[in-house]
Amino acid sequence: MALTKEVVNDKIEIVGENRVMQIRTATIIKEDGVVISKSYHREVLTPGRNIDSMDDEIKNICNVVWTDAVKAKNAAMIANK
Repeated sequence: MALTKEVVNDKIEIVGENRVMQIRTATIIKEDGVVISKSYHREVLTPGRNIDSMDDEIKNICNVVWTDAVKAKNAAMIANK
């Protein structure tokens, strides 16, 4: 009996005009290659957030989607609340 654990970003969504990123991470437990458990965790990233600790896939998407204009618009929205 071999148990394995796999953690993957299985869903990445860009939402709204402020380009908020929603990431769903799946933790998958397998026994002899057969999935016996799966759980999910969600995280939301807003433009301008420090993404240094994120994996390269997430960083690359943020760097494309979060233009200077998007970051400025998000910062202005937060300042006006």
